Amino acid sequence: MARRPGPAGDTTATTVDVELDGQIDREIDREVCKLAHRFTQRLDAYVRRAAEELGLTPTQVIALRELPDPITARELAGRMACEPSNATFVLDRLEQQGLIERRPHPTDRRAKRIVLTPAGERRRAEVMERLDAGSPLAALSPAQQESLRDLLRTLVT
Repeated sequence: MARRPGPAGDTTATTVDVELDGQIDREIDREVCKLAHRFTQRLDAYVRRAAEELGLTPTQVIALRELPDPITARELAGRMACEPSNATFVLDRLEQQGLIERRPHPTDRRAKRIVLTPAGERRRAEVMERLDAGSPLAALSPAQQESLRDLLRTLVT
């Protein structure tokens, strides 16, 4: 349901059901797409910069960010929005660097839990410090950050 302006621009005066199909303001749509693209570029640059400073790949930075507690590779893939095989590849590299261990899952014999090693915990702390310092969201108040998250969640789900 959308609100249409009533008398003197009062949006509460009239509410009507509006089909979303074909009711998009093209100028707003164009600008939102352009701004979303620019924001995505800023996010990519922000993660790349942190990765370069830490000697990691951007994907490794994202994986470490998403590993605050032990989870399975499949859960990590979900958090990273990637295929499980991609998460496995990244985890192999992190394991080679001594940052994670694969341990038996306590309730699922088929699965392994990904656990940060002490070196991995230190590395994750460095990642989080770098990401916190350069976050594009720092320009927003906490309430604005929540609003942005909620709007994006609505658009992508």
